[in-house]
Amino acid sequence: MEKSRVKEKRLYWKLFWSTFQLSAFTFGGGYVIVPLMRRKFVMNLHWLEDDEMLDLTAIAQSTPGAMAVNASVLVGYRVAGLSGAFISVLATILPPFLILSVIALFYTQFRDNWAVNLVLKGMQAGVAAVICDVVVSMGWNIFKLRRILPVIMMVGAFVASWFFDINVVLVILICAVVGAIDTWRRERAGKKEGKKL
Repeated sequence: MEKSRVKEKRLYWKLFWSTFQLSAFTFGGGYVIVPLMRRKFVMNLHWLEDDEMLDLTAIAQSTPGAMAVNASVLVGYRVAGLSGAFISVLATILPPFLILSVIALFYTQFRDNWAVNLVLKGMQAGVAAVICDVVVSMGWNIFKLRRILPVIMMVGAFVASWFFDINVVLVILICAVVGAIDTWRRERAGKKEGKKL
């Protein structure tokens, strides 16, 4: 009983510290945190599979609120249930809260400082590179499925939002409906094959 409690506490601390570090050293929004979460939770800690991370990212992006917080809630819940979700949310919002509180106190000094402006310009270039990494690594997982529909949906979503400026919410809703119909159709076909055997 005591060993399981110690193990649980270690898991909570590891979840808190991992999420805290990701949040503290990630600049550029939700898309930037995704490859870092993937590296941490899929490749290093092996708490999630690649497909699960892709699914959690899709859910986090399509729900209201900050994507980084949504993704943290989902990862925390997947790893340690409701308490894990609470711990990961706390760890995710704590660094920005502390940093923004300090910046708010010295806002005018930050705004007018040329060194801070140069650092922010450099960070923008880094953010662009990380977003490209997300697109390539997660897009590659879709190609590995060797199914034509997910590839068509991925390319179609890009074309719709980039070239035709269609609202992202509408694109996500259409993809969700198409995905749900496809899943229902494949499960139904699987049940029919099972009955034949």
